[in-house]
Amino acid sequence: MDTISVYGLMEIDNAIIIDIRNFYYYNLGHIKGAISIPSYNLLNNHNHYLNKVNRYYMYCDTGEQSLELVRRLNLFGYDTVSVIGGYDEYKRVFG
Repeated sequence: MDTISVYGLMEIDNAIIIDIRNFYYYNLGHIKGAISIPSYNLLNNHNHYLNKVNRYYMYCDTGEQSLELVRRLNLFGYDTVSVIGGYDEYKRVFG
């Protein structure tokens, strides 16, 4: 299972970061540069949002939901990585 720390994520140039929380929580705050695609959209229409060439870094609030989503999407052949600790960890580390 691919995971990455928030420190590791911040060192990657041009990372495609996806916030899988709902739009409400995304609008309250998100990792800089992240796009909002709620988990239910990704599960139901993954081929609309993702391709099998790029690597995607995904996070939720705590990292648990994104870890499960990454597991499922990787089974479909996508290259996805979960951010350990999610947005809560990002806020703790970077304020």
